[in-house]
Amino acid sequence: MTASVSNSLITVNPDELRFQFELEKQTYCDLKVLNNTGNYVAFKVKTTSPKKYFVRPNTGVVHPWDSCIIRVTLQAQQEYPPDMQCKDKFLLQSTIVNPNTDVDDLPPDTFNKDGEKSIEDMKLRVVYISPTSPQGSTEGDTVKNSTQKPDTNSSETVQRLKEERDANVLQTRQLQQELDMLKRRRNRRGDPGFSFTFAMFVGLIGLLCGLLLKLSLSSPPTE
Repeated sequence: MTASVSNSLITVNPDELRFQFELEKQTYCDLKVLNNTGNYVAFKVKTTSPKKYFVRPNTGVVHPWDSCIIRVTLQAQQEYPPDMQCKDKFLLQSTIVNPNTDVDDLPPDTFNKDGEKSIEDMKLRVVYISPTSPQGSTEGDTVKNSTQKPDTNSSETVQRLKEERDANVLQTRQLQQELDMLKRRRNRRGDPGFSFTFAMFVGLIGLLCGLLLKLSLSSPPTE
């Protein structure tokens, strides 16, 4: 069971972002955000290294006593950090909003600390785990799925994602094959037409030359 961290509005699990670090490979960590109140709570995710991470959703609204999943993806890196230590930080801000508020309805100053509203800040650190380290095998589930679901559900989710990926790849290949087939059909339709026209042209030229030769041979010689 992974540890969680809480404030007066939300509970986040796990309490830190753990990524199984491999060169030139993307990896992700899921954060489960639970609303601890009977109010609508809006959240926003910030990071000290926005170019390295892809966060979806980075802003949202959690209904009373409900929860949501934030997926943080570490982009493929070209080199190892010194001693596998990461100094990146994440900030998860939360605040109470009006009932039935949708994320598209949030005003731009929702998370501005202007003194009139309470903004809760939660800081999360980043941990890189080497695949060869003891933690790499025991905490791999945290990296791939941090929602505290049973292992069977996690395996089913991974299998479903693989099947969807394979289906998309197969569909792309089929579309490419159909496109190539249409191109070949168009080329085949064009070639006979070109050959037939060319043959007619050559035949006409030959016929004219034959007529001219016949006329020249049949004409009486001039005195």
